[in-house]
Amino acid sequence: MPFKNTPYWRLSGFYFFYFACLGILVPYWGLYLQWEGFNAKEIGELTAILLATRIVAPNLWGWLADHHGKRMRIVRFASLASTLSFACIVFDNSYLWIATIMLLFSFFWNASLPQFEVVTLQHLGKYSHHYSKIRLWGSIGFIVSVVVLGGLLESFSAEIVPYAVVISLFAIWILSIATPDTHPVNDTHSPPPLLSILKRREIIAFLAICFLVQMSHGPYYTFYTIYLEQHHYSRSNIGQLWALGVVAEIIIFLFMHQWLPRFGIRKVLLISLLLSTVRWLIIGFYPDSLGLLLFAQLLHAASFGTFHAAAIAWVHTHFTGRNQGRGQALYSSIGFGAGGALGSLLSGYFWLSPGPTVTFSFAALTTLIAFFIGFYWLKTPQQD
Repeated sequence: MPFKNTPYWRLSGFYFFYFACLGILVPYWGLYLQWEGFNAKEIGELTAILLATRIVAPNLWGWLADHHGKRMRIVRFASLASTLSFACIVFDNSYLWIATIMLLFSFFWNASLPQFEVVTLQHLGKYSHHYSKIRLWGSIGFIVSVVVLGGLLESFSAEIVPYAVVISLFAIWILSIATPDTHPVNDTHSPPPLLSILKRREIIAFLAICFLVQMSHGPYYTFYTIYLEQHHYSRSNIGQLWALGVVAEIIIFLFMHQWLPRFGIRKVLLISLLLSTVRWLIIGFYPDSLGLLLFAQLLHAASFGTFHAAAIAWVHTHFTGRNQGRGQALYSSIGFGAGGALGSLLSGYFWLSPGPTVTFSFAALTTLIAFFIGFYWLKTPQQD
């Protein structure tokens, strides 16, 4: 029984509220910034700040956790600090103030998830392939927040968005207090130095793929809601489209514990990349076709769901012992951090000219390049 000695509901609750917060920021943060009067370039820059701190913060906190342990102590401190810092955003609406708050908030917020991933996998032990059964509660949290807030935004202005973020951040902190830490894993073999791992061809290829995949999500995470509003979709319908993508993600998570052992990590990653390419092309060229947009949202199961589950498994396999925290941190910082920040920044610069179609086409090209990198270089002696 994989969850007999695992604090399943406390782990799941943390994921629920963490991704509920993401379900507010990702679809509606750009909308809030637009409501505040910022233009597309400024929205792209402010969103990039939210992601750029992932380049540094996870690695700093990951090093601290790997050397000193007590991962949940770090998660609790980071959760409280992110709550208090984001709450300050209501005091001013200038570009500089919001940029400063986002820098401070995201430095702490981005510290917690990679270390919590390690705690979750350590709680699961030999049942780590059942990770997706816990992580799916994060997807449920995303759906709840995106649908509820989408409905509220039909009646209220985007001014409510920061308050919703603060409520979810406070819940994250409460759940972090309730979640027990794990004892450090006593490996009989010392793990290789981190630098020697990073020199391996398959590790370089994997991190390059993570960078490109998250870069391709830049236009989607930054402008998808604004894009659909421009094509006359209601905010409720937009929230439902966001939710549909995550419903597909949840269904995938229910089966990943069977698919990863059966098909292998490499094959799952490659298929995810091809389907991601299809998704960005559909969104870019057919925004007025609801049927095709629905299909594109179902492909979120691949562009995020299967890719993320396989990537977490890859990191867990290749970064062992005391390297686990920094391995998860590298995945977060290079992918969601550097890749996501550059994707948001470029989409902000390209959104008005040459326009959304070219921007999403560029995203599709990015995942196609990632596929070929994976096809030729994402190989190990065990053919993961």
